[in-house]
Amino acid sequence: MTIATDDLLNSILESLDRIRYVNLDDIPNIDLYMDQVTTFMDEKLRSTTRNPGEDKILTKTMINNYAKNDLLPPPVKKKYSKEHMMILIMIYYFKGVLSFSDIQEILKPITEHYFDKKDGFDLEAIYREVFEFEDVQKEALKADITDKIKHAQGMFEDAPKEDEEFFTVFSLIVQLGFDVYIKRLLIEKLIDGYKQQTTPQQT
Repeated sequence: MTIATDDLLNSILESLDRIRYVNLDDIPNIDLYMDQVTTFMDEKLRSTTRNPGEDKILTKTMINNYAKNDLLPPPVKKKYSKEHMMILIMIYYFKGVLSFSDIQEILKPITEHYFDKKDGFDLEAIYREVFEFEDVQKEALKADITDKIKHAQGMFEDAPKEDEEFFTVFSLIVQLGFDVYIKRLLIEKLIDGYKQQTTPQQT
């Protein structure tokens, strides 16, 4: 590996290490007003943004829009519960890869059946199960990215020497882009399949 490619790999792997899901125990057990919600989300998710000094995490307008469109259960007396916070965190991660309608489709069964459930399998159990899988996924991603970078170095061998570093990065972007494209197609097919199964057939 060249020094630049070593730096690229280390930078990517370090950025993955900095990503942390919002631990369930870190979410306040008390109801919060809107300003407290946006402050909490900003503190916990700021490091996941491309431009930490500029990018918006969740604004008041976004949250109000989610509630208006039945993506988020409405607040009670202008206060948001711990369960609201869990749903907002899920929305935050989904909105980078899915359309608004797809997020509605996948979260609707959760908000309808498990939001504000008092006993048994509830929203906290769902949140914990999904997000604690992150560390396992992260290690698998590190191995995959390392393999992709090694593969990228073997591509474009006939390209001009002075552009070697560019084509390594370009090749890596193409590989990751195709990976994202395929996974998004799979997610959309899963959502469409679920929707077909649950939508009453017209006669």
